Amino acid sequence: MAGGTWTTQNKVRPGVYINFAGEGKPAGAVGERGIVTLGLPLSWGEPRKVTAIAAGDNVRELLGYDITAPQLVLVKEALKRAKTLLLYRLNDGVKASATVTALTVKAKYSGLRGNDLTVIIQPNIDNNTKFDVRTLLAGQTIDSQTVADIAGLKANAWVTFSGTGALTATAGTPLTGGTDGAVTNQDHTDYLGAVEVYNFHALALVSADAALKSVYAAFVKRLRDAEGRKVKAVLENYPAADHEGIISVKNGVVLTDGTVLNAQKATVWVAAATAGALMNQSLTYQAYDDAADVDTRYTNAQIEAALLGGEFVFVPGSGTAIVEQDINTFRSYTPTKGRVFSKNRVMRVLDGIADDFKRIFESYYIGKVDNHADGRNLFRKECIAYLDTLQSIGAIQQFDAKTDITVLPGEDADSVYVELNVQPVDSIEKIYMKVTVK
Repeated sequence: MAGGTWTTQNKVRPGVYINFAGEGKPAGAVGERGIVTLGLPLSWGEPRKVTAIAAGDNVRELLGYDITAPQLVLVKEALKRAKTLLLYRLNDGVKASATVTALTVKAKYSGLRGNDLTVIIQPNIDNNTKFDVRTLLAGQTIDSQTVADIAGLKANAWVTFSGTGALTATAGTPLTGGTDGAVTNQDHTDYLGAVEVYNFHALALVSADAALKSVYAAFVKRLRDAEGRKVKAVLENYPAADHEGIISVKNGVVLTDGTVLNAQKATVWVAAATAGALMNQSLTYQAYDDAADVDTRYTNAQIEAALLGGEFVFVPGSGTAIVEQDINTFRSYTPTKGRVFSKNRVMRVLDGIADDFKRIFESYYIGKVDNHADGRNLFRKECIAYLDTLQSIGAIQQFDAKTDITVLPGEDADSVYVELNVQPVDSIEKIYMKVTVK
C-alpha cells in the first residue's frame, strides 16, 4: 500500500497519506460473478464453437482434462470469479487414431489429448463368442462394452469405432497422431464473430500480438458505441486503446503452487472479476485468488506512471497479489467527460443503467405502450423505481426523482426522449489524515 505525507490532495496511488497534526478508514468490497468469454487453443474439445461452462461443472469430457490440470489453468482462473464461461476452442488439428486389424478407432476430437487414449480388446470370460472392449484415458478405463463383433460397438464420449467383421484381441493399442493444430489471427476473428451473438460482460485476449489487440479493441468499441452493448475487453499492455471499454493489464501474478501467470494470462482473471463485479463494487485492493506474489514488481514511481497511463497493475501485499486500482485505459479527459470515466466501478454503474434501461424498454414498453403523456409517465415511474434500487445499494447517490429524470416526446411520433442526471458512487481509495499530537 502506498503512503506518506500530503500537502495537497493530489495523490495518484490508492493508500493512506498522513500528516501528524485526522484519521479515517478504508472501505472494501467483494464482487460476485458474471459471464466472461475466452478464445483459447486447447488439446481437446469441439473446435470453433462457443461452449458454456458453469462454475463447478465437470469439464473432463468437454475439455479432456480435470479442471485442476495445468492444461486448463486459464479455464480455472476464469471460473474463480465467473459464474459462466463462454469458451471457444480456436484450434483444430488431427484426430488421434489406431487400427486393430479390421477395426479403426478414432478420437472424438482433434488434439494431443487423443494420444493419451488406448483401446484394449479381450475375450469375455463368461462368453467366448464375445469381446470386452475398453477405452482408457491415461491408463484409466472410461468406457467398456461387451460385443460380438465390430458392428456392435458404439461411439462413446472419447472415441468412435468403424470397420466390419470380427474383433481381434489386443493387450492395449494406443491412439497416435493427434495434433493440436496452429492458431491463426483469422481464428480469433472467427471467434469474435461467433461470440457476438451471445450475452456476456467481458472478454480477454491471451496474446501479445499487436494486430489482435487492435482487432479485439475495435470489436468491443463497436459493440459499445455503435450497438449499445456495454461489454469490456481485457488486453495485456495496451494502454493506447484510451477507451473506457478497454482494460490494459500491465503485469501478472505468481500462484501459491508456483505457477507464473504473466500479464497475457492474468487478463483472464481480470476479465472474469470485471464481469462478476456488481455495480456497487470495486476491484481496487481486491486480492487475486490463490496468488502469492506478482510476477513483476514496480517502484512507487513506476506504479504512479502506470496508473496515470491507464494501466491495471497488480502489487504485492501480505503474501498475495492485489489490484492497485480498478481502472480502464481512458485518459483523454474533456470538460464533459472527465477522469471519473476511467474508474471501472463508475463505468459499471453507467453501463448497467444503459443496459437495464434498454432491457426494460424492450421487454415492457416497445410496441406495447402508447406514446402519450400517460404512457411516458408509466415509463418514467419504471425508471425511477430502478434508480431508487441503485441508490439503495449504494451504486448512485443524491438521486432526486422530481428533478433528475425527465421523459419527453421525441421528434418522431414513435420516439421518446429521456434526460437523466445520476451521480455514481465510487469507492474510498485515498485517505488524507491530519493527526494532532497533544
